[in-house]
Amino acid sequence: MNVYLSARILAIFASILFISSPVNGERVYLDITSPDARKIIFAIPWFQNNDLDNGKQQFGRNLSKTLSQALKFHGIIDIVVSESPIGSAGDDWKSLGADYAVMGRYAISKDQIAVEMRLLDVSTQDMILGKSYKGPSNQTDVMIYRFTDAVIKELTGQTGVAMSQIAFVSQPPNKREKEVFVTDILGKKLRQVTRHRSLIVSPRFSPDGNFLAYTSYHSGNQNLYITDLRQAKTTRAISRRKGMNLAPAWSPDSKTMIVTLSVNGNPDLFIINRQGKIIRQLTERSGINVSPTFSPDGKFMVFVSDRSRKPQLYRMEIASGNVQRLTFDGTENAEPSWSPKENLIVYSSLRGGIYQLCTINPFEPDSSVQITKDQAHHESPSWSPDGNQIIFAKRDGNGHKIYGIMKNGNYQRMLFSFPGSQTYARWAVKNY
Repeated sequence: MNVYLSARILAIFASILFISSPVNGERVYLDITSPDARKIIFAIPWFQNNDLDNGKQQFGRNLSKTLSQALKFHGIIDIVVSESPIGSAGDDWKSLGADYAVMGRYAISKDQIAVEMRLLDVSTQDMILGKSYKGPSNQTDVMIYRFTDAVIKELTGQTGVAMSQIAFVSQPPNKREKEVFVTDILGKKLRQVTRHRSLIVSPRFSPDGNFLAYTSYHSGNQNLYITDLRQAKTTRAISRRKGMNLAPAWSPDSKTMIVTLSVNGNPDLFIINRQGKIIRQLTERSGINVSPTFSPDGKFMVFVSDRSRKPQLYRMEIASGNVQRLTFDGTENAEPSWSPKENLIVYSSLRGGIYQLCTINPFEPDSSVQITKDQAHHESPSWSPDGNQIIFAKRDGNGHKIYGIMKNGNYQRMLFSFPGSQTYARWAVKNY
């Protein structure tokens, strides 16, 4: 078995990187989300094109920049900054403090591009990972993202999130209408999904990332719609019942969803199928019941109810209907999102007059942990597909921007600088 890390790097990074282990002949990957973990340092020289001299390498520099941003996005990597191409000499990378380097080459022929990338261990100069991609030049970012996810998996054992997509509701400056948009992780490929010229709320991806459900007010009522995000884009209404048709939570198999309906007067939770037919009523006249989120196995959900006078989180076993209150700290607790990888809920909690993000194990009511502490409102959190990061809307003056944060509270940063205000961010896989 190849040992990718030298003894020196193993001594430094044993708490954050994988160790090639003889246990059962399998590599063992260690936790990278410890608050004390030092980031991995990468050197990424400009991508080279042998047909061009160094004075015409701007495109290669852009490729290097995109890869650097995509790797850094994952919160465990820092990039060595250089104003010129770095050679292949390991001593150069060592002097910059790099642990790894990526060497990239590309060739362009008409509207096609071929890209080759190699991940090198700086201490040994061994190639750990090599990939080649070829296709239309407008797919260059996809090639970079695919390699990024492969690198993250090589280091951590989990596929990265570079190929994922993020949906949000955006309100242009000085306008009232709100529309749903979808983008890649770097905000480079922005796509408008709705054109209702009205109020849109609560977009929710299906687990496979192919469909987006949301509530629109454009007909005068809170109606629930589904848009197929694949090439043959279609939109259809699935619930036009009088009153609320709100906040769908997709089941893990994408066949059903839980929604809030006020068809009987009180806002209650119902299971409906993808055609909008009611299968089962889950709550009945026990306060306002909203914001459901499924467990990864589909056996439980967590939702928000004011049955105890203030909004709090409750857990329901769906088969039996048994309900247990989860949250007791904070003036209000709302907007839960269940991690796709573990029993961990992230939610927005009103503490000291500020909405902060907290996490809680839904089977351990006393396990709440506050992960944000700055004096701004943190709203509508959503998990990354790998369960390591959270996106949310942060109130910035009179508007909101989309931010990201690691689940341990580290690496909080604004993700996009789109004009206007962005809210209701949701994360999902992407099928390219």
